[in-house]
Amino acid sequence: MKQSIILGNIITVDEKRPFAKAALVKDGVFAYIGSAEEAKKLAGADAQVLDYGDNYIYPGFIESHCHGHLAGYRAIGQADLMQAGFTNYPKYREIMMDFIARNPQRNFYLASGWVENEEYVNKSYLDEICSDKPLIMQTGGGHSMLLNTKAMEWAGIDAEYAKKWGYDLVHVDKNGEPDGYICEGPVFEIVPKLPTSVEDIKEYLLAWQDFAISGGFTAVGDAGAEVVHPYAPQAYYELEQEGKLKLRTYAYMYVTDNIASPKAEIARIAAQRAEISGEYFHIIGAKAFLDGVTEAHTGWQNQDYLDQPGYHGAERFNDHDKMVELIVEADKEGMSVHVHSEGGGATHFMLGCIEDAEKITGNKDQRNVLAHLHFVTDEDIRRMAETGSVPAVPPMWTPAAPGMYDQEVAYVGKELADQAYPIKSFYDAGANVVFHSDYPVSPMMNVKYSFYTAEKRTYPKELFGGVTSPRNMEEAITREQSLRAMTINVARQFHQEHRLGSIEFGKIANMTVFDCDFLHDDIEKVAQANIVATIIDGEEVYKA
Repeated sequence: MKQSIILGNIITVDEKRPFAKAALVKDGVFAYIGSAEEAKKLAGADAQVLDYGDNYIYPGFIESHCHGHLAGYRAIGQADLMQAGFTNYPKYREIMMDFIARNPQRNFYLASGWVENEEYVNKSYLDEICSDKPLIMQTGGGHSMLLNTKAMEWAGIDAEYAKKWGYDLVHVDKNGEPDGYICEGPVFEIVPKLPTSVEDIKEYLLAWQDFAISGGFTAVGDAGAEVVHPYAPQAYYELEQEGKLKLRTYAYMYVTDNIASPKAEIARIAAQRAEISGEYFHIIGAKAFLDGVTEAHTGWQNQDYLDQPGYHGAERFNDHDKMVELIVEADKEGMSVHVHSEGGGATHFMLGCIEDAEKITGNKDQRNVLAHLHFVTDEDIRRMAETGSVPAVPPMWTPAAPGMYDQEVAYVGKELADQAYPIKSFYDAGANVVFHSDYPVSPMMNVKYSFYTAEKRTYPKELFGGVTSPRNMEEAITREQSLRAMTINVARQFHQEHRLGSIEFGKIANMTVFDCDFLHDDIEKVAQANIVATIIDGEEVYKA
């Protein structure tokens, strides 16, 4: 039997025993939480001692909505445009040219992290960088991309393709020929066709695992494990069989827009769960996109865009009866449905579907997830709690960033832009609030900055040159609420609260150690916190 004694200032997230000085772990499970003296008495003589002194030990942090394969792919398989900060086309050019020069053996180039603004670019921008091989530049959010001429030829994007999808999704020039810019459906059709292999994906997933663990995360929710490539679940499975997975991944499998047969799709996902799910990669539901993103004019709003009267965004999965069927069938299999719901119209639609599904199932504890929640009405905040739905909110998206905030005001109006990203209201309504980063769609998956932005609704001065401003301060929350939104509440989302999310007897011994008391230290000190170690199954898997 493996035994270890963990010493330090332990914040348990257990209401019955919120603080302790020691934990005893036996075979990866908490066997005792309390005093150091008692832990040493109960431990065997050969128990390993991990003494973290005056540092603070928390339950292992859990990310509710991210994209593991994409994170690894962007880290080691693509040109990273996010290092340019906000929109900077000369810098993007420099980054892509450098990546191409360092990887001359590649036959296909991809760059990600492009931030769109009012400056419009087309395929000629990329043709000037690379004209002899396919080159694709994708937005950080993943909902839009620009292709050079060679990439368009590879993807089969021509006038007929544009006509099929519509000119809002495939932009064309004055001659009716595609100009290289596409968004939403065409993007999600093309991304899974990008050249890769299971071995490539395994390499990306291991790079992602190292990143997540080094940030203090011990479990994550993969919001669409197949969304980048259909081989990704197989890669997860093979890595677990090889004993290489440490980071627990709870996966939602990708469902295409208005899927022809929701019942058949849930049956497919359930069969896949039975075949490849394990301890470290486990399938728990389905993921669908209801809409796009406001900055691309594809977020599904409750009202028209101010600069495009008569248009309220892209309705992707908008078939009410099919969504109800998807929820009902998932419930039969003990699974939930996780949706991308950015605009207020998408959220209103989804809650109506959940309400009708619950009339059929009688289950108000399915824990369906609505992620992003840029704009939400008071009515829908109440309905979120009443239906037992899980609001996955992004604290690090809350600040008013120059340019991006101005864009929101131009698209939806100042009043709505100033009410963006509610968090406290969901707590007040009684919902099970969880934080998400959407990494790598967004550039950060970070514990200390999540605490900071949830309280201050802006970034600390060292980030982005200190140019952001607080927004919607009425939605600021307490540190305790933030801690729960990154631990026990996410465990509840996964139906794993009996195993994860707090430091309690009988639970899996996942912990993260920081040099900061997130609950009581000055908030500016929180922004400077450093990770000390990450512990999974009682084993120290990362040490700073």
